[in-house]
Amino acid sequence: MQTNRLAAIALAALIGTSASALAQSKQVVVYSSNEATLHQLVFTDFEKATGIKVQPVEAGSGVILKRVQTEKDRPQGDVIWGISRSLLQANKQYFQPYASANKAAIPAEYRDPDDLWIGNNLHIMVILQNTKILPDDQGPKTWANLLDPKWRGKIAFTDPANSGSAYSTATLMVDLFGGGDAGWSKVTEFFRNAKVLNRSSLVFQGVGNGEYPLGVSLEYAGYVWAANGAPVKVIYPADGSMAQMEGVAVIKGGPNPEAAKAFVDFVNAKATREAILAKTFRRPTRQDIDLSKLPGNMPQLNTIKMVPYKEQAWTDARPDTMPKIQDIIVKTR
Repeated sequence: MQTNRLAAIALAALIGTSASALAQSKQVVVYSSNEATLHQLVFTDFEKATGIKVQPVEAGSGVILKRVQTEKDRPQGDVIWGISRSLLQANKQYFQPYASANKAAIPAEYRDPDDLWIGNNLHIMVILQNTKILPDDQGPKTWANLLDPKWRGKIAFTDPANSGSAYSTATLMVDLFGGGDAGWSKVTEFFRNAKVLNRSSLVFQGVGNGEYPLGVSLEYAGYVWAANGAPVKVIYPADGSMAQMEGVAVIKGGPNPEAAKAFVDFVNAKATREAILAKTFRRPTRQDIDLSKLPGNMPQLNTIKMVPYKEQAWTDARPDTMPKIQDIIVKTR
């Protein structure tokens, strides 16, 4: 998609912000935990579309949220972007309500009922398979298949202590496998088969480079490697997966509120989400985009079996759950 077309369409989408207010806005300060590739794409096109310069503050989600909390009496940022739903919900007292111009295109489950935050993209937990070292038709079809002893040492997985998505996947498995002692017993079998790595990038790199035939990772990573020529297949487990949402919010009392609203509208505009998917394979929360016509030919969300995930309950239980997972990892090495 050409940048000029993206800018023109996205600018037209900024219907919630008055032209005079935008004209007075010189900049917007965006606190973001997203990666540099995404920043370069979005910030450049936003500036071209609106004339508003982006002043980015880039750090991990915990760091930028701490900054928002510290600055609550005198906010320095306008927007927080790339933050998980649980963290957005837990910190919503720091956000200003704004009903985005793109609200109607995003399902209610991916936005705050009081418009304090709105989702941008979804990360689906999947199994990655290197089809060069493990033929296409010989891979697992479900999470339960990963318990087979034949996969011992052949499944790359990130240490949940270092990855929120790995923690979510492990606890999702507990519930899928029956919960309680039965669920934890089967998760122990999974960890017995898994090669536990320190960083998420080592998982998809290991599968892409052929070091491991299988890996448990995020959907977009498989498509990125496949698009670059690696023999990587994305498997959506037939027993169900989950989607973790990341979103954006206007910081309450920020110095550039109208520019902040314009940015929120821009990052969820249809043209912007199509450009982001084409470049980074981040699945949009918008459900009016035909993914079959975009790079990767990703399946529509309604064709993937999704199961409920007790996100808040497992977030609250993390202090007790993490030591249990670490104990399982040690015992299964």
